[in-house]
Amino acid sequence: MVKKHLWLLFAVLISFWFINSCSNDFLGLFVSSDLDERLKEKNNFRFLINNDIGRDWTNLTLGNSYSFIVLADTHIQNRNAFGLERLGDVIAANPEIKFVVILGDITQYGAAQDIDRFIEIADSFGIPVFPVIGNHDFYFGNWPVWRDRIGSTVYRVNADSATLFVLDSGNSFFGREQLNWLERELQTTAGRVFVFAHHSLFVRGPLGMQQVTDTRERARLVSILRGRSDIMFMGHSHSRLIHEVGNVKYVTIEDFFNTNIYCLVIVTPDGIELVFEKL
Repeated sequence: MVKKHLWLLFAVLISFWFINSCSNDFLGLFVSSDLDERLKEKNNFRFLINNDIGRDWTNLTLGNSYSFIVLADTHIQNRNAFGLERLGDVIAANPEIKFVVILGDITQYGAAQDIDRFIEIADSFGIPVFPVIGNHDFYFGNWPVWRDRIGSTVYRVNADSATLFVLDSGNSFFGREQLNWLERELQTTAGRVFVFAHHSLFVRGPLGMQQVTDTRERARLVSILRGRSDIMFMGHSHSRLIHEVGNVKYVTIEDFFNTNIYCLVIVTPDGIELVFEKL
C-alpha cells in the first residue's frame, strides 16, 4: 500500500512538472518566502524612489493620450535577459511610450546578479519600469534580494489621468489583507485604472493549472474590479488569454523569454487598443 501511494505521488509530481511550466523547480519553490513577509515591505520604494538621482516613479504625468508596454516572464538567468535590453530601441523610437510593466518572473531564481541585470536594463530605458513579483523571483529564499534592491511588491502609482496597481500573487493567492487594501484604494482613483499581477485569474480549460489557487478569492477580486478598472494584466501561464468580465478586460500575456513578445497598450480619449508585437 505504501509503495502504491509513493508511485501515485511520483506520478502527480511528474504531471505537475510537465503541466506547470512556470513552477518546475520544486526545491526552489519550497525554499521561498510567504506573502506576510513581503507585505511588511508595502511602503518600501527602494527602486521606484531614488533620491540620489531625483527619481520618483510613484507619480506620473501621462496626459490623455499615451502608450505603455506590458510584458511577462523574462526569466533573466546568469545575467542573460533574452533580448529584453532591445526593448530600449522600441521605446526610443516612440515618445508616446511612457512606462513599462514586467508581470513577474523577471528572474529565474531571484539571484542578486539577475535582479541587478534587470535594474541595469530598466535604468537604460529612460522611462519608469514597474516590476511585478512572480514565484520565481523569490525562489531559494531569495526574497531578501528583491526586498533590498527593489522593495515593495504591492504598490500604487498615481498619474494625472490614470492609476496603476501592482499586486503580489507570488504564492498563487492575494490574501485578505491585500484585497482589502485594493478595495480601499480603488475608492480614491481618477481616470483609467490598470491592475497588474503575476498569476492569471483564468485558464483555458479544466486541465489548466496556471491560476490563483482559490476561486473564491478570484470571485472577490473580479467583484472588486467590476466597474472600477479598465484592464488587469497577468502573466505566469506562458500563453495569451483574454477574458472580459463586468466590462473589465483580463489579459494574460505569453512569456517574453521564449517569444520576445510584448503588448503595446495605446490609450486615447476614445478607448484602449492592445497591440502585440515581437522584437
